[in-house]
Amino acid sequence: MTDSPRWFTSSYSSNGGQCVEVAANLATSRGIVPVRDSKVMDGPVVTVPVTAFAAFVAGVQGGTFDTA
Repeated sequence: MTDSPRWFTSSYSSNGGQCVEVAANLATSRGIVPVRDSKVMDGPVVTVPVTAFAAFVAGVQGGTFDTA
């Protein structure tokens, strides 16, 4: 991979607990959004197609996954 992932954690994850990190910088150049566990930086990375990640974010914002 010529582009290096630039990992970031959501600003909503300020507690440092159960968080995920994404490398959105690869969305345009590679068409993917890598996702990893923020506590296991050397662990596995899930590579999600940008269209699937965008649909997931839209679902979160739209309340699709609300449980209450």
